[in-house]
Amino acid sequence: MIILAVDYGDKRTGIAVCDKLQILASPVCVLTEWNAETLASKIIDIAKERKAEKIVVGLPRNMDGSKGFRAEACEALGDLLKSMCDIPVVYWDERLTTVSAHRILSENNVRGKKRKSVVDSVAAEIILQNYIDSTK
Repeated sequence: MIILAVDYGDKRTGIAVCDKLQILASPVCVLTEWNAETLASKIIDIAKERKAEKIVVGLPRNMDGSKGFRAEACEALGDLLKSMCDIPVVYWDERLTTVSAHRILSENNVRGKKRKSVVDSVAAEIILQNYIDSTK
């Protein structure tokens, strides 16, 4: 099953996808769309283009496990995706994925504008890899 992951942010939204065997997640792109309906439409277009059978939306919980305003925004995007398409949408805890993405990019000497343009898709990749690893 091909799964698409979403790392929803205020300015940038990272997208990642895994292979049919759910072995490896890979970054796809970063969307810079502020309108939620337009963003959801673009995510659905990518999901259909990639033949995704599930969408995983990263849910940024607080360190104590509670939900904050960002988690609520992510759930609102997920609800919008559910209302606009028939692809199942699930949520996955994304605590510290952006921190991990920055660390990975630092270790690979990716800096400045290049880092800013890819960090969200790498975070989506981490969310998806964690999700598929948990299902095995």
